[in-house]
Amino acid sequence: MHETAEDLERLQALLDRSYAAAGPHLSRIHTPERRLGAEQLAARLKGMSLLVLATVTADGRPILGPVDGIFLRGEFYFGSAPDSLRFRHIAKRPQVSATHLPGEEFAVTVHGRAVPVDLKGPVGADLRRTLLEVYVPRYGQEWEEFLDGGPVYA
Repeated sequence: MHETAEDLERLQALLDRSYAAAGPHLSRIHTPERRLGAEQLAARLKGMSLLVLATVTADGRPILGPVDGIFLRGEFYFGSAPDSLRFRHIAKRPQVSATHLPGEEFAVTVHGRAVPVDLKGPVGADLRRTLLEVYVPRYGQEWEEFLDGGPVYA
């Protein structure tokens, strides 16, 4: 887990605001005893989490597709090829939603605006290290070249 105490406080505040604004249907399903706190959530989302990412077409249709998600410092990050359809959508309409759903007992859904991350900048350095920790053991050292070839979003 890479989250600082401040990251966990910020994440817990977000979770609290989200549940406070939840409608009756969601509140009946996500009862307080079934919810994870920020620290539990961060521990559960270590490594790569497969996300289903929704982007929006020019005519307003949602398009879903899988992406690798990395949860770091209380936020999800994802990447793809620069010429991918989803990144063309995001460049014009950065509104996205994503869900991690490994099974019926656990789901995480996020909504927001995709923001590009410079992996060579100070903010992206921690993410770059984390990505290398996750993917080099799986795919070998050449994966670092792949990493340098495509955009990453938060």
